Amino acid sequence: MSGNKLSLLGAFLIIALPSLVTGVAITHARRTATPSYMEPLDAGTLNQISALYRKLIEAENRHDLEEVRTMMWDSPSMLFVAKTATAAEGNWAGFWGTDAVMHHFAELYNAGSFRIDPDYDRQRVVGLTRDIAETYVPVKITVAYAGQTPVPKPFLMILEWVRTPDGWRMATDIALPIPPAPQP
Repeated sequence: MSGNKLSLLGAFLIIALPSLVTGVAITHARRTATPSYMEPLDAGTLNQISALYRKLIEAENRHDLEEVRTMMWDSPSMLFVAKTATAAEGNWAGFWGTDAVMHHFAELYNAGSFRIDPDYDRQRVVGLTRDIAETYVPVKITVAYAGQTPVPKPFLMILEWVRTPDGWRMATDIALPIPPAPQP
């Protein structure tokens, strides 16, 4: 190879090598910055579940057990996690099966003051699979057991929905209490 050709090759490498390295780095950054998660449910389905959540809350606030039941998964695996009526019951517990959940709802509604007030601006509905979705909503729940004064308290309400042959049904309802902020 002659000196001129060697000089041209050197000049090419000096110019091209940094561009090549930069291009590889940019391509790698784009690949790692792009999330690999693909939403399994379309926007219409997510909106449908969001509307179903609102319908559920409206029925619960009316204490309409029949309407609430139509939105529940008819399964022994249906789960409702909530405060119990007495400390002797464990204070908080899981209520398993549609009939047990409906019985607990009836007790809540019979307390008279039961009400859920969601912060719909902070509601989030996501698909976990094509047949399972999750609703997350900060809420205030008002309920009074055994003559207590009903006071709205903050909770995070997390619901799992399953697609059934009859449409989407609530499979899990978990109300997590938000503890008060620590005092300085």
